[in-house]
Amino acid sequence: MAALQEELTVLRDLIWGEYLLIPVLAFVGVYLTIGLFAMPWRKIPLAICVLWRGRQETIKQKGDISPFQALMTELSATVGTGNIVGVATAIYFGGPGAIFWMWVIALFGMATKYAEAVLAVTYRETDKNGNYVGGPMYYIRNGLGENWRWMAGLFSFFAMFAAFGIGNMVQSNSVADEMYSTFEIPFWVTGFVMSICVSLVIIGGVKRIAKVASKLIPFMAIAYVIAASVIVIVNYEKIPGVIILIIESAFNGTAASGGFLGASVWMAIQMGFARGIFSNEAGLGSAPIAHAAAKTNNPVNQGMIAMLGVFIDTIIICSLTAFVILLTGAFESGYKGASMTSLAFSLGLHGYGNYVVSFGLILFAFTTLLGWSYYGERCASYLFGIKIIIFYRIVWIAAIFIGAVTKLEFVWIFADIANGLMALPNLLALLLLSPLVFIKTRQHFAKKNG
Repeated sequence: MAALQEELTVLRDLIWGEYLLIPVLAFVGVYLTIGLFAMPWRKIPLAICVLWRGRQETIKQKGDISPFQALMTELSATVGTGNIVGVATAIYFGGPGAIFWMWVIALFGMATKYAEAVLAVTYRETDKNGNYVGGPMYYIRNGLGENWRWMAGLFSFFAMFAAFGIGNMVQSNSVADEMYSTFEIPFWVTGFVMSICVSLVIIGGVKRIAKVASKLIPFMAIAYVIAASVIVIVNYEKIPGVIILIIESAFNGTAASGGFLGASVWMAIQMGFARGIFSNEAGLGSAPIAHAAAKTNNPVNQGMIAMLGVFIDTIIICSLTAFVILLTGAFESGYKGASMTSLAFSLGLHGYGNYVVSFGLILFAFTTLLGWSYYGERCASYLFGIKIIIFYRIVWIAAIFIGAVTKLEFVWIFADIANGLMALPNLLALLLLSPLVFIKTRQHFAKKNG
């Protein structure tokens, strides 16, 4: 197992190294932001208005779920352990400066997520059951042509297996560990209960997933934001110092102190980008699978709704987690992962904060399991047809239990590798199809202003 973990670490470092995925992700995000004239930053208020108008399920346009439910399905997959465990992991290995680079990749990731959703709605189809399906595999094949079908299949293959890392075993493993640490609940009990609960939802397909997500996501996000905000407000006098620490560490690295090992500038960039992408998934190609099912005839409107997912996930929720960790000094404790975040909330809320983390982690991970089950089965059905869906769901449920009871030391490494392999075909497709995104965007706003 140690040898396998070492080999996977080498592969992960190659994929997420300074010459491959990180510069490609950054380039695509910057390129799309410039090509869109920073529209994702300028139109955040308008995007919120569009989301508000599209919250009704009865909207009479083509699709299976409302635009609001599509965003909630996206957030069900993105708001997960990355917001709790991933942020702490980034700080532990990359130092406080990792948060700055997490912000950077998120701001440019808004344009990436926007483009993904625009293309997903533009090139979506209906399957044999009459359901709307879309995502990178469809806009690669339908947008780039039959000669690119191989790349559509490559994305689907990688994403189908990536789902078991980022969206399944990482989630159940983190929850089982937290439940045992906080309540001494056996790992197998957590795995069994999560498997049953997830199976009851995913059997209803995307419509049931969307309904559950639209109820749970707003509740859990608001509750978590309130708890974190209370800690930030109580420690308001330390905020300027923390901001300076983040910025200085981003460009100068972090010296070892207390229980913190210290980190170089490159490690801050690598961990900030990797954990940021793990959290908001901009560029991976997962979110457009959900937005393709939205009831809308306007790709640009759905794109604006999609880009809000990055803002909510990383700029708001991840930032609050980071500030709680840094304001309370928990990052110098020597703890890592969920333990660091739990300690930070406990220090901030005087003994009750660990329960906020525990229940937040449970709900976040549960909804992530739902969202990624849909992504995975859509990729599987693209490759093998809709008959594979039932078999995929059975394997998915079994993997939840296995992830909870197995000590998978390499589970985060595997998740990073899978993320990278599915992102590369998607990023290439975004570059090749970007002229269409720019044209549709200009036409939309020209018509709106005309």
